[in-house]
Amino acid sequence: MTDRIVYKIMTPDEYDSFARTGSLAGSPDDLADGFIHLSAGPQVAGTLDRHFSGRSGLVLVAVDLSLLDPAVVRWEPSRGGQLFPHLYAPLPIGAVVATGPVSRTADGGVDLPA
Repeated sequence: MTDRIVYKIMTPDEYDSFARTGSLAGSPDDLADGFIHLSAGPQVAGTLDRHFSGRSGLVLVAVDLSLLDPAVVRWEPSRGGQLFPHLYAPLPIGAVVATGPVSRTADGGVDLPA
């Protein structure tokens, strides 16, 4: 894949801890799976619908993959055979280029942070 900017959806508590410590080891699901789940831009809405339905206060974090060691990022098949970015290391805050609240568009998409 060639997407350089990918996204991590965080709960308010996860984001507060991330901002305070400067690193994210992962959500409980990430820790159980052994990697941090990320989504390319077009995948964010589906990830929200499948894993975060009905949750409020979510934060969308834009991650620049070029700021991470390429050895710890893998694009692997997941939902529907799509390739998703998976991070096999803690996420450092220095790789984050934008953040914003999760906001849906009128057509069901997601406003991605700039």
